Amino acid sequence: MGFAAPFLWSLIVYLLLTAGSGNVLAWSPGELVAGIVIAAIIGYATKDVMDEKVGYFFSPKRWLLFIVYAVGPFFFAMAKANFDVAYRVITGKIRPGIVKISPDLTRDESRTLLANSITLTPGTFTLEIDEEGNFYVHWINVPPGKEKPTPEELCGYLPKWARRIGE
Repeated sequence: MGFAAPFLWSLIVYLLLTAGSGNVLAWSPGELVAGIVIAAIIGYATKDVMDEKVGYFFSPKRWLLFIVYAVGPFFFAMAKANFDVAYRVITGKIRPGIVKISPDLTRDESRTLLANSITLTPGTFTLEIDEEGNFYVHWINVPPGKEKPTPEELCGYLPKWARRIGE
């Protein structure tokens, strides 16, 4: 199972990215051979890493939750942050700073999801995650008295979604 999962995953991604490059089922014969070779190399190189995470990574429940998160809560948070940043740019009302939050996430997958969500949301940028799982985030407008915000004060419901998807 250690080789098969990353091989198939890599081949599927390669085929999706190169669709339409030929006449045989939308791929040229050379493209199919190149995809198999590249997927085999990736499968061999990652067989030990993927073996322990294959059940976790390919969970349909996690994929469904991630899709719901991306088109719902994350999209709404990003749209809201865009308006907030536009307001701050127009009015000049900013108070930038670096804050520390502790979202209490235990898995690297959920930490990565939250860090990327924070960084993709305008007005915030994840600078570092330390060994204890604390996030250091640059925030465009740190309200007075909120120099040590809770995760919910900084990024709303995104930590709960990261926990739900990644833990």
